[in-house]
Amino acid sequence: MHIETPKKTIEKSNEAVYTYLTDLKNFENLMPESIDKFEIIDEDTFLFALKGMPQIVLKRKEQVPFERVVLGAASEKLPFTLSANITALDENSSEVMLNFEGEFNAMMAMMIKNPITNFMGTLSDNLTKM
Repeated sequence: MHIETPKKTIEKSNEAVYTYLTDLKNFENLMPESIDKFEIIDEDTFLFALKGMPQIVLKRKEQVPFERVVLGAASEKLPFTLSANITALDENSSEVMLNFEGEFNAMMAMMIKNPITNFMGTLSDNLTKM
C-alpha cells in the first residue's frame, strides 16, 4: 500500500526541516490532537498511540542529510515505512512530501487506508507550523 501527501512548502531551509525531523521528540508536536501517548524509547525509537488505536513503535531506519528521513515499524508484524522527502526551494524554504509504504493483506489495507491517510495529512499540515 502506498500513500503520499501533497507537497507542502515550509518556510524553513531544508537543513532546518531535516534537523527538526531527526530529533524524534519533535514528532510529538506533529501528532494529531487525538494523541493518547508519546514516549521516546531511545535515540532512534519512539512509540505513540492515538485514542482508540493500538500503540505503534517507530524506529529510525535511514537518513540522508537535508534530503530524507525514514522511520519504520519496529515490529515485523506490520511492516511499513514513513518517509519525509525534503527538497530545498531556496535558502529559507523547502518542500516536504510524506510517503507511507506498507505490506498488508487486502482486508487490513482496506481498514487502515483512511486512518493512515488522515494521520499523514495531519503530520504534513503540522509540519508547516514548525
